[in-house]
Amino acid sequence: MWISWLFLAGVHPRAADADTPLNVYGRLPSLEDWALSPDGTKAANVQTKGDDRYVLIRTLPGGQLLGGSRVGDEKLRSIQWMDDDNLLIEVSSTGRWGWRHEWFQLLTYNVPKRKLVGLRVGESALIVAGVPMIREVNGATTLFVFGQASSHAVTGWGLFRYNVADARMKVVPAPPGVKYATDGLVDAAGRVAAVLEYNNDDKKWDLRVPKEGRTHVAASGSATIDLPQLLGFSAAGDAIVVQFTENGDRVWKPLMLKDESWGEPLGSFSGPIVDRKSGRIIGGVGWTDYVFFDNELQSRWNAVQSAFPGERVDLLSSSDDFSKILVRVFGPADGYVYALFDWHSRHTFILGKAYDGLASVAEVRAISYSAGDGLTIPAYLTLPRGKAAANLPLVVLPHGGPAVADTDRFHWWAQALAAQGYAVLQPNYRGSNLGYRFIAAGFGEFGRKMQTDVSDGVRYLANQGMIDPKRVCIVGASYGGYAALTGITMQPEVYRCAVSVAGLSDLKRMLQWTNLQSGNVKDNISQRYWDRFMGVTGPNDPALSAISPIEHVNAVQGPVLLIHGKDDTVVPYDQSDVMASALKRAGKSVELVTLKHEDHWLSRSATRLQMLEATVAFLMANNPPD
Repeated sequence: MWISWLFLAGVHPRAADADTPLNVYGRLPSLEDWALSPDGTKAANVQTKGDDRYVLIRTLPGGQLLGGSRVGDEKLRSIQWMDDDNLLIEVSSTGRWGWRHEWFQLLTYNVPKRKLVGLRVGESALIVAGVPMIREVNGATTLFVFGQASSHAVTGWGLFRYNVADARMKVVPAPPGVKYATDGLVDAAGRVAAVLEYNNDDKKWDLRVPKEGRTHVAASGSATIDLPQLLGFSAAGDAIVVQFTENGDRVWKPLMLKDESWGEPLGSFSGPIVDRKSGRIIGGVGWTDYVFFDNELQSRWNAVQSAFPGERVDLLSSSDDFSKILVRVFGPADGYVYALFDWHSRHTFILGKAYDGLASVAEVRAISYSAGDGLTIPAYLTLPRGKAAANLPLVVLPHGGPAVADTDRFHWWAQALAAQGYAVLQPNYRGSNLGYRFIAAGFGEFGRKMQTDVSDGVRYLANQGMIDPKRVCIVGASYGGYAALTGITMQPEVYRCAVSVAGLSDLKRMLQWTNLQSGNVKDNISQRYWDRFMGVTGPNDPALSAISPIEHVNAVQGPVLLIHGKDDTVVPYDQSDVMASALKRAGKSVELVTLKHEDHWLSRSATRLQMLEATVAFLMANNPPD
């Protein structure tokens, strides 16, 4: 059922002081992926009931239903407006198309006609391999996207062009001189303005721009892993903005189109804020905030933030003129909700709760502590409601990646565990994405200092008297699952039990699988990425044994729960399967829970809830909170 929109000017409902059932956290959010139409008169969002996901469109204000559609069995990943009448919907599914992978595709939904259509190239579906670019070419809404297709018309990788009005998809011929295109930019007029080429054989990249009917190399260099990235165009439209890694930092540099010289760097951000129609970069996403290059836009964003003091506010969408701004809010006053800010009236409107049934939220504290070598480790501590922060049972919840980072945003897993009575520590160990230098501090520290950074947080909390060091378990997914297995095998004195969800256990086997996924090209960029973090030279490096949990099962003292999705294409299911067998042979307490039809990201409600219920039951049995 559609959650009613509470258009109460300037009034925000407060999170209730009540308990939330576990199944509320375990299901997919009731509402998510909100997007405003370019003119600000309509809003689209995703509504989930079980594993059925619907895209619904309503008017603003008032909430009159204009249309909607169930989006099949595919996993819905994102929605955005192409123009005031047409939505672009990205979905994915696990399957074989050459090899087993998570394949991303695009659908369009026409609001006046209430018609959902999948984008195809001839007889073949388009497999998306880049960020969609929306442009208005001669007044017509046009989509450009890099992707792959196989049909009588086209085979392989290329740039595709979709005209919304006539629903026709065409391949864009590669600009003359281009052989190894990996990325590209299309300008506001629909012309290819830049192409990035990378040749894995010689590790060389070229940035090509058009000139006199052909393309020529405007810049070039070498990179084994950290390739340049084409981010968009400068705010004035006179330059192409490229992200480089230089001297341990990520920098944005403008390549001036007039003379192909490099302008002054624009700063360092975690991501760009891009104008929908032109591809121009109008701001940057910082580590804790949003920065707009235009003073008027910055003042509007400041007004949005001031409407929600002391809470986390994330920009999701806006009208083209930024008179209406749609945000996601998390904090003690409002809980976890979506809201609309109207610049003209200076009013905020709560659109709905992200989780139907979420009665309250736990406190999230930003903390920091020193690692063994003195490096400062930022972290977040979620505390159970109604309990003093003293002598608490602890669940350590390291994030995956490893090159991502935990923030003070709503974290359904941490909130669910805190609701059961546990303090939850989320450490941003070295290697986390807190700037390139912090990521680089993790190179060669996989299972080494990256691991002790986590247990140093346990010792810090114990020294503060906040947790009981005898009641600590470690839980995580992906790299976090690896950290859980490494903790229980290599630091058994710290952790009472461990839960690994889709975690790596046998690093040699993992690297062999990585090479297989790359077509058995042993010197590939994925292999080099993992070699750099692990501090090894490939799957046959004997140093892998020291940091592979499967090699240390005899040291395990506490029980282990392994959970893994059968459709995982990032960390194969056999990483948990072989670990379960090794633990059983060693006479250890282990259970393996298989999530049928689930991928690496816990994308389905039923299996996500299955994971959460299994985890909580395991923790209650082996590390009860009371």
